[in-house]
Amino acid sequence: MEAAAASLLGPLPRNTAGGISFPVLSSNNPFSSLLSINLTRCTSRLPPCRVSLKEDDATPQWQLDFLGPDPQLRSDEEDDPLPAASNDWCVRARRSALRSIEARGLSPALERMVSPPKKIKNKKKKKKKQKKILSKKPRKDDELLGEDEVDGDVEEIFSVEDDLDLDLRVAQLADGVFDEKRQRNREHFIQTLSSFSAAPSNRNKEVSLNRDIVQAQTAEEVLALTAEVIAAVAKGLSPSPLTALNIATALHRIAKNMESVSMMQTHRLAFARHRDMSMLVGLAMLSLPECSPQGISNISWALSKIGGDLLYLPEMDRIADVAISKVGDFNAQNVANITGAFASMRQSAPDLFSALAQRAAQLVHTFKEQELAQFLWGCASLNECPHPLLDALDAAFHDATSFKCHLDMPQSGAKEVLSEEYGNNSHALNLSRDQLGNIAWSYAVLGQLDRQFFSHIWRTLSQYEEQRVSDQYREDIMFSSQVYLANQSLKLEYPHLDMALRGDLEEKIAKAVKSKRFNQKTTSLFQKDVGRLLYTTGHEWVREFTVDGYTVDAALVDEKLALEIDGTTHFSRNLGTPLGHTSFKRRYITAAGWKLVPLSHQEWEELQGESEQMEYLRRILGIDAE
Repeated sequence: MEAAAASLLGPLPRNTAGGISFPVLSSNNPFSSLLSINLTRCTSRLPPCRVSLKEDDATPQWQLDFLGPDPQLRSDEEDDPLPAASNDWCVRARRSALRSIEARGLSPALERMVSPPKKIKNKKKKKKKQKKILSKKPRKDDELLGEDEVDGDVEEIFSVEDDLDLDLRVAQLADGVFDEKRQRNREHFIQTLSSFSAAPSNRNKEVSLNRDIVQAQTAEEVLALTAEVIAAVAKGLSPSPLTALNIATALHRIAKNMESVSMMQTHRLAFARHRDMSMLVGLAMLSLPECSPQGISNISWALSKIGGDLLYLPEMDRIADVAISKVGDFNAQNVANITGAFASMRQSAPDLFSALAQRAAQLVHTFKEQELAQFLWGCASLNECPHPLLDALDAAFHDATSFKCHLDMPQSGAKEVLSEEYGNNSHALNLSRDQLGNIAWSYAVLGQLDRQFFSHIWRTLSQYEEQRVSDQYREDIMFSSQVYLANQSLKLEYPHLDMALRGDLEEKIAKAVKSKRFNQKTTSLFQKDVGRLLYTTGHEWVREFTVDGYTVDAALVDEKLALEIDGTTHFSRNLGTPLGHTSFKRRYITAAGWKLVPLSHQEWEELQGESEQMEYLRRILGIDAE
């Protein structure tokens, strides 16, 4: 056994081919036979302690490359700069290190460090291969994949068998050489997909695609279908069935399918960040000028349902610009849907809402009950008063005889009754309870309670059966809150109108509003930080103090000083202007005889440190430390 071990540690014999034979133990008789492996040539990369080798004597075996040549092998060469004995300790040390590395399972990592890159045997062949790749003309498939992200591992490039993937990796590792070409490819790709009106059309394919989109049962199915068509068009499918109508329909069906299963907001946001979804939204933005008014309405509604108030800010700005240019073709449904979409996303668009108000005034006689309530609610939410429509409503319903509401009758039956009683030209409305509440709240927020149309709404609402209002249902509490705020506003801001509710209805509504069943409040970190500093002022601040139905964040009751700590949800997300409910609350509390001081999150973030924050609080509140 000692002889066999000595043979393993002895000098490595040379073979006739000029290489080196490395002894390997046989699986049958580890001490009786040795296998020889002919080693190929490669450049030796040894540390300074290693005796230099000629290029013909080097080996690509990574273990030998790490260990270095045997000292006995080099002793017979005349030009060897050092004797064999002076190098023997280095070899033994490396052998010990190699065994330790293998025991720890780090052999693959060491092999990658010691071994040269695979398949780079001839630099000339490598350069020829690169030139051949760079001279290839990119196919349309390359254009689609031009934005893919790949790992920058040089070793993997030359082991890829797929030519397309190899072209892509080389292009992306070329340090921006192909950026201009990829940009041209992207522009051509977008132009191919966005040629909606100028390109030839195939009506049968367009109708077939639209039918498949409408029949898809889930949002994932709709997205997969459109992604498949997008890829086919990019590869050369012509004529393209991707019309502006089909793109708008796809987005609308995705949002509708999400709504049908009540998909969670987090899942919707994850879905919106999908690559294919981003491509579809981008195509929708390109197709907007070619969309019909209904298409623009569908796209805006879909984006509001998919992204909520967290995504699609620049997309909604583009919709606003295109909608202004097409507002003259909008019907009442388009006006209401676009207004509701912008309001639910907290996206201010003053120019758009001004144009929509003008168009709504022209369509005042064509509004359905739900459309009218939605438009007024959207305008009030963003604090955009639609004066032209309000004037038109006052003119259309100038007296009580032209305004009838059948609260307990289905809308279809009510329309028939109203048509028989007042003729086909009647403008009588059949408003539901929730629609009455939305309209009343909207007029209160906009500060337009002295309007003729509102007086008819309020008179109809006053006749509502109070026994149907309960504090056990969320819908009842929301309705009660809207009516309560409008009623309190009538008392505080318009006492001369003498229109406040009386009797059991007011008591029942007030009781429902005060219920805590659906009115659980949460305290944000922003409010906690400000509250902590308020207590250090030495004044007796009261948290969550109620002022006539509204709750203020902090108050000095004796001084009638209220502090409102307003987070981001109190402002529009793009312009930072106060939303309708925030402006109404400020006006309401001021009318109740309080001094209200608002503090926005944006102001607070600009302050540096607690000392500066405390100084700012004292300045805006007008108080001194006690």
